Amino acid sequence: MSDGAILQALGDRLKQERLNQNLTQETLARNSGVSVIVIKRVEDGRGCSVGNFIRLLRSLNKLDNLDLFLPEPGISPIELARLSGRERKEATGSRGRPPRKVS
Repeated sequence: MSDGAILQALGDRLKQERLNQNLTQETLARNSGVSVIVIKRVEDGRGCSVGNFIRLLRSLNKLDNLDLFLPEPGISPIELARLSGRERKEATGSRGRPPRKVS
């Protein structure tokens, strides 16, 4: 897909979600703190800043869906192998200091 096609698909999905929630562009703008012009641009496939897109998703209660889009990468198998054997097994405690008094 081209960049333009992806922007259009995102705009279409955002518009459909807004309509599914029975929100006008004006209501979404007021709830998200984004201008109506920005919402029109996004829905027309012309895009917006990442910050504005996040505000729109948050206002539509869809921010959690970003985990599906870009999941937490976790640790790579190579990094895991490199770190093996270095994982802490015990606490060292307070060396040379008397224990703290708890009142």
